[in-house]
Amino acid sequence: MARYTGPKTRICRIFGEPILGNGKYLTKNSNPPGQHGPTKKRKALGEYAIQLKEKQKAKYTYGVLERQFRKTFEEAVRRKGVTGENLIKLLEGRLDNVVFRLGIAPSRPAARQLVTHKHIAVNGQVTNVPSCQLKPGDVIQLKESTQGNTGLTSQIRGKNAKFSWLDWNEAEFKGTFIAYPERESVPENIKEQLIVELYSK
Repeated sequence: MARYTGPKTRICRIFGEPILGNGKYLTKNSNPPGQHGPTKKRKALGEYAIQLKEKQKAKYTYGVLERQFRKTFEEAVRRKGVTGENLIKLLEGRLDNVVFRLGIAPSRPAARQLVTHKHIAVNGQVTNVPSCQLKPGDVIQLKESTQGNTGLTSQIRGKNAKFSWLDWNEAEFKGTFIAYPERESVPENIKEQLIVELYSK
């Protein structure tokens, strides 16, 4: 299954944000990667480069490669409403992202692994497709045989209270995708309008 497996800290340094982890190494070296480090004189980015960088940030943040990201954008265009906001809603509605938001997994890559290893059930049916697009009302839970695995259940930290579009039942290891979130509720620092402008060229 295609996914990014390269150095995470390098990607964080490109964007200057901890988009692939806790960013603990950014405090040691927050300069963009390159041969000459902070002494290298860097050109100011042009309009296209800024838009492309924003798209790359979104792709790395949600763990989506180019073809899948393009399909997600095309679906966002087809839906009613603001295209950029639709894009963020669709990315937030991915199963691996919801598993991460519910606190079942500590990161999106870890959530993706839980799904592909068939530890997650949606509406009672086990699925191993991380990109599965959830609909409002869908119920996500650890399958019964996994609930007895203390190695996995001990890592569950529960949903952050600010994610009001999700509901989490700690006793049953069960969560509900209530609705697609509004853009202002999503904490990711992504300028989605730049992505729309890039694909509109």
